[in-house]
Amino acid sequence: MEISIDNNKPTNLQVKGEKIVSRKFGVEIGNNRRTLGAINKKGGAYIYPCVVNKRALSQANGNNENSVVNQVHRPVTRKLAAEIANKKQCLSEDVLKPKQSSESLKIFEDEDQPVPMTLETTEPEKDLMEVEMEDIFEEPIVDIDVSDTKNPLAVVEYIEDLYANYKKMESYSMVPQSYMLTQQSDINEKMRGILIDWLIEVHHKFDLQHETLFLTVNLIDRFLAKQNVVRKKLQLVGLVAMLLACKYEEVSVPVVADLIFISDKAYSRSEILEMEKLMLNTLEFNISVPTPYVFLKRYLKAAESDSKLEHISFFLMELCLVEYESVKFAPSFLAAASVYTAQCSLYGFKQWSKTCEWHTSYSEAQLLECSRKIVGYHERAASGRLTGVFRKYNTSKFDYVAKCGPAKFIVDEFQQ
Repeated sequence: MEISIDNNKPTNLQVKGEKIVSRKFGVEIGNNRRTLGAINKKGGAYIYPCVVNKRALSQANGNNENSVVNQVHRPVTRKLAAEIANKKQCLSEDVLKPKQSSESLKIFEDEDQPVPMTLETTEPEKDLMEVEMEDIFEEPIVDIDVSDTKNPLAVVEYIEDLYANYKKMESYSMVPQSYMLTQQSDINEKMRGILIDWLIEVHHKFDLQHETLFLTVNLIDRFLAKQNVVRKKLQLVGLVAMLLACKYEEVSVPVVADLIFISDKAYSRSEILEMEKLMLNTLEFNISVPTPYVFLKRYLKAAESDSKLEHISFFLMELCLVEYESVKFAPSFLAAASVYTAQCSLYGFKQWSKTCEWHTSYSEAQLLECSRKIVGYHERAASGRLTGVFRKYNTSKFDYVAKCGPAKFIVDEFQQ
C-alpha cells in the first residue's frame, strides 16, 4: 500500500515499505532526502525521543561524550548529521545554532523553559510598538455629563454653550487691581479684607447659599471701583451688597431689620435703602455676572470630587476672596487654581487630570503661580486678625477641612 503525498497538509516523516514521504514544517523536502531512520542505520546520528529533559550546559559538558547532542531536540538534516558524527563538538552557547541550508528549520532554545517551534518569527516594528503603548496609557478625557443626560435641570444639551458664554462674559465682572489706589482715598485693601472676613461670618450665621457670598464680594469690588466711599460707610456698602445678593440668589431673604441688628445699629433703615439705590444705579442694575462659584462647581465635577475635596476647594476659594491681590485673577482661573491646590493638599502630590485641563482650559503650568499664592493664604489662615474663614471651616459641618495641611511642596519646588 502506497502513501500518497498531500501537498496542502503538513505531515511528519512516514516510512511505508520502500516509499518515503517527507514533509517538514512550512517547507517541502524533496524525494532525494533520506529519512531519519536511513541516516541512523549508517551510524550518522543518534535516535532521539520526542521529548527530552533539558540539562544545564555545565552538565552537558561533563564526561558524557555525546552529551552535546542531548541539549536540543530537532529534525536532523544530512549535513547536520555528518557534522555531529565527524566532529562531536561542544558548543559554548546556550542555543545550538547549526549551519543551515535554505531548507533547514530555525530552532530557538530558551535557557529556562522550552519554547515551541514556529515556522516564522516576526518582531513588531519598534515605532509601531511605541505608538501602541502610548495609545494604551494615554489618559482619556471623561464625559462628566453622561450621568446627567436624563436630568432636565442639568441642561446637558446646553451646558458647554453656557460655560463658553460664562468664559466670554467673566471679563465684564472683573475690576482692575489698582482701583483701591486710583478710586479710593479714605479706605485701603486691609479695610476691604476686614469687611469681607466679617461678611463671611455673617453669611455663615445666616446659613446662606454659596452663590450669595461670591456675588456679594463681586458687587462690593465693582461698586468700590466706580464710587468713592469713606471708611465709616464701608460696612454699609457690605451690608447692602449682601442684601442685593440675597434678593438675587436666596429664597428666604434677610430683612432690613436683621442687617441693622448685625451692624449693632450703626446704620438706619433709610441709610440702607439709600445705599441700595446708589449701588444699583452705579452698577446699572447689572447683577447677573459669572462669579467663581459657577466655575468652581463645574471644575469640581470634572475632578470627580467627593465632599471633602469640595469643602477644601471652597475653603481655599473663600481665603482668596479676603485677599485683595486675588482680584486680578479671572473667576474661572481662580476657581481652577483652588481645585488644583485643594487636590494637592488632600492627596499630597500634584494632580491635574486631562479631564480637568479640558474643561478648565488651564494647564497645570498656568495654575502654579496662583496656586503658590493660595498655599500662602492657607498657611496663615489660622493666624492674624482675619480668621473668619478658618473658624467657619473648622467645624463638623465642613468636616474640619481647615485642619488639612497646606501643600507646601508646591512652594518648596519653586524656591529650589
